Amino acid sequence: MAGFVLRLARESAALTRARLGEELAVDVDTVQGWESGRRPLANVKAGVLLEMRRRLPVLGAQPGIVAAFEAAMDADRILAAGLGIGGRVHPLAGWVHTRETAHLLSWPLTGTTPPVLAGRLPRPRRGPAAAAPVLSVGQREAFFVHLRETTERAAGQGEEGALLHRQALYLASYDRGEEAAAWTRAALHRGRDVLARRGFSPHWAGARSTATALARQGDPQPLLDFIDRALADDDTAEAANLNYWASWVGALGPAQPDDTFMRDQTLTGWDPVTLLRGLARGLHVAPGYVDLYAHTLWALLVRFPWLPQAAGQIAGPLRVRTGQLLDGAELSARSRRELGRVHYGLDHNR
Repeated sequence: MAGFVLRLARESAALTRARLGEELAVDVDTVQGWESGRRPLANVKAGVLLEMRRRLPVLGAQPGIVAAFEAAMDADRILAAGLGIGGRVHPLAGWVHTRETAHLLSWPLTGTTPPVLAGRLPRPRRGPAAAAPVLSVGQREAFFVHLRETTERAAGQGEEGALLHRQALYLASYDRGEEAAAWTRAALHRGRDVLARRGFSPHWAGARSTATALARQGDPQPLLDFIDRALADDDTAEAANLNYWASWVGALGPAQPDDTFMRDQTLTGWDPVTLLRGLARGLHVAPGYVDLYAHTLWALLVRFPWLPQAAGQIAGPLRVRTGQLLDGAELSARSRRELGRVHYGLDHNR
């Protein structure tokens, strides 16, 4: 993944491999090895990576592509673990992954281009260069088998395996094969007991992941129930949801090692405008999750009522999108009420 992003960055600057090699003081074979994955960027010295990320924008590479490097390297670590070449600690147990990492993982697994790279890919061309990162059928199957086995193993580890379990199960739901989908639905429904709990609990993060994964499988009701029972009108749960979203969209900063950050009710570890921007961007590609987006936008503006005035260029497109959703029929009654207040706040502060 990281090698493919490097290739995209280089091509966006119209650089040859030889020119990039000169700039980074390496030979052409090294650059080609990085881009093909033959020489994983994860094995490159930190100083070289830092120089690469600094030099590419100076040389004309699109900043949005260069910004995807970190998530791409995280995705590589998860893929490596799934293919049996990872380290001692599973990366899904080592940190809370972000939306960008999940989107980059989805690319070779489902063929869906990450939104952060949409419109930035080169036109397909003749020759051996792939138009997207590719896993063989065998690699893809092995990765999903690993995720399912990891999910089942982590389920028996109690609180110690909670982070690994919920993140492995969430990614396993990307496999839409008939047998895999049946396994995922069964695994998710085995965890539905946590969805019945009201307000915040030690199982809140797992319940949230279960509800969102079921929504991706085409069953939206558990997510609606989760919003009503385990999120709305509970201050701790509302703070946890905002903190989770801040981490998910990359507004929180350094990767979080576990889920304890969600319990911080001060909400001072992230920038509200950055979170608003991330929610606004995701709302455009959120079928199945639109009610969670709507509630989170409403809760964010309740906590930070000055946000519509600080939204800047975000406000216009978000106002249009919320208006479109309100004109449609896909919102629950709660979401329609809450998103209506968001739309009014944005419209009132034009």
